[in-house]
Amino acid sequence: MLLSLEISDILIIDHLALDFQPGLNVLTGETGAGKSILLDALGFVLGWRGRADLVRDGAQKGEVSAVFDISENALARNLLADAGLAAEQELILRRINGRDGRKTAWINDRRVSGELLRKLSDTLVELHGQQDDRGLLSPGMHRELLDDYGKSGKHLEKTRAAWKGLKLAREKLEATRAAFEEAQREEEFLRHALKELETLAPQEGEDGSLDDRRRLMQAAGKIAEDVLRAQGAVGPDQAEGLMLDALRWLEKAAEQAQGRLDAPMAALMRALNEVAEAQQGIEAAREALAFDPSELEQVEERLFAIRALARKHNILPDELPAFQARIAQRIEALELGGAELQQLEAALVQAQASYDEEAGKLSKHRHQAAARLDAAMARELAPLKLERAVFTTQISRGTSGAGGHDDVVFHVATNPGAPPGPLNKIASGGELSRFLLALKVCLTRGKAGAVTMIFDEIDRGVGGATADAVGRR
Repeated sequence: MLLSLEISDILIIDHLALDFQPGLNVLTGETGAGKSILLDALGFVLGWRGRADLVRDGAQKGEVSAVFDISENALARNLLADAGLAAEQELILRRINGRDGRKTAWINDRRVSGELLRKLSDTLVELHGQQDDRGLLSPGMHRELLDDYGKSGKHLEKTRAAWKGLKLAREKLEATRAAFEEAQREEEFLRHALKELETLAPQEGEDGSLDDRRRLMQAAGKIAEDVLRAQGAVGPDQAEGLMLDALRWLEKAAEQAQGRLDAPMAALMRALNEVAEAQQGIEAAREALAFDPSELEQVEERLFAIRALARKHNILPDELPAFQARIAQRIEALELGGAELQQLEAALVQAQASYDEEAGKLSKHRHQAAARLDAAMARELAPLKLERAVFTTQISRGTSGAGGHDDVVFHVATNPGAPPGPLNKIASGGELSRFLLALKVCLTRGKAGAVTMIFDEIDRGVGGATADAVGRR
């Protein structure tokens, strides 16, 4: 419940403090007296979107504070808890609008966003008038209002769960059927492609290894002669033999050289070891370069076959093994698809039956709630001088969805014998105000104290005894 509203430097208001009492509080005044400014200020502190130029001329900033009693408002307390804010009995909202247009907001002295204010405002205040924007005039909201009145939460929850299961079953069946039909269209191609891949049996990384081997064999003919010459140059008849002769000569002279030849001799020994290692490496290279000319032909033939198959499927050669696995899976799915489709079709039938059952229970509950609402409205209309009017909640079969398969529209007939029609099309301005008041009384019975309701010019279009009845109600 709104306890107080304090406004500073907003539009034409220098400073104003209003304290409200439980029950009906009425603000009256001539046109231009400033009643709408109070709504602008309240909407501002609640985060509603409205006019931007709120700061009073000559002031640097405008400020609005509002205090609510939320001791009986579980929705507001839960929302505060979810936002990490302490949920005390009193809620203090404060918002400042600077001259530069920047806005800052606080909840119980904690800085918050305008978005959080807007979410919280839905649990604190409802604004109603002839151009009602909270759903009373919107047929699209009538089902939700009826469900709230009839406390249909458990039935709605089961229906939503059944709809989710039905939707998943339908999506899975459609996806599997689409894949099955696509596979059927491509079956001949898939089987031919798989046979080619299985025959060639490409391995991951094989393209690179074959290419390396091919390049080496192509180069072998050009470098074999040089390798052979190098082998002879370091062999016993050349470098190795000369170095051995030099070592023998130095060994003979070493006895009389007083150690001066030890280092050269050691160097020659190391060199002989390096030459021996070089000989081994050259020999290994010769063996690697030795190949059968038919091997080059075989390597090139396989390499070209792998690359041609990769081009055919517009993929890289190394992707062929994975591509082969995917084709095999699609063929397997094709072979098993018929049985799987039958299982999924049976699951869809079961899901549809479950949904129809839960939606049927929800629809029955709605019809019962509609009868109670119509009776309650009949009792409320008489005090508002609408005793000749008839209010009916019409439920018809509509499009199935998470909320069931019912369309709900509030209908009224303002005079006996007159054909009923949708509430927003039949009632006149004055009648509409009273229908909305009666409907709001019925929909909020048992919820008093939780939400502050503001009726903006609810008496427009009525007068005399009718206006007195509206005020009393």
